[in-house]
Amino acid sequence: MLWRAAGAGGGVVLPDGCMDLLWVEGRLLVAGPDTAAHPAGEVPGSGFAGIRLAPGTAPALLGVPARVLRDRRVELADLWPAAEVRRLTARVDSYGDPRAGLEELARLRTAESGPPDPLVTEVTARLRAGQGVAAVAGAVGLGERQLHRRSLDAFGYGPRTLGRILRLQRALALTRRGLPQAAVAAAAGYADQAHWTREARALAGTTPGAYAAGSAGSAGSAAAKREIPEPSGSRTTA
Repeated sequence: MLWRAAGAGGGVVLPDGCMDLLWVEGRLLVAGPDTAAHPAGEVPGSGFAGIRLAPGTAPALLGVPARVLRDRRVELADLWPAAEVRRLTARVDSYGDPRAGLEELARLRTAESGPPDPLVTEVTARLRAGQGVAAVAGAVGLGERQLHRRSLDAFGYGPRTLGRILRLQRALALTRRGLPQAAVAAAAGYADQAHWTREARALAGTTPGAYAAGSAGSAGSAAAKREIPEPSGSRTTA
């Protein structure tokens, strides 16, 4: 998913299982997988473009395990040879819209690294559907410890954490649709509304009610889906 956003303000970036390749004022950076809310202004800049990489797909493209990037924002030059990054930076900069350059970069890297690991894709799909870790491990033919190790490299954290994050995103999407919080909890797979409230505080640093109040009337965007709007209903995109 490609996105573009203005400079950071007071928003908060929420965990979603994804990683992002970022273009920030002529620099290439990587936003690793988050385990909690991060300030949107963590990376300074007046404008951002990015390509959002689905859970488990970034490590092959970047050539590093996701666990190395967990909860981090890293210059691409810290991961790849400096000469290669300079070449790629110039290439992205040559596009009128940096999103097109990022898309081309990702396409070329994917062609070199091959398609995503089918096992990782299946694990993501089963966790997104709400299956438990033991059931997922059995379905893909791994022990739970093996699945945990594979998940650390693919997602940056274990399958239980990824499952919680994907469930959070389901609940936030339902909240943005205006569903009552009890209905959100039931539809997203929480034991009850209190469980949903605890998870929102733990992973998003807010309450479902505060999130609902902040998102009411806000315009949606690809970037904003990771973020808590300001209480006034404004939304920063970074």
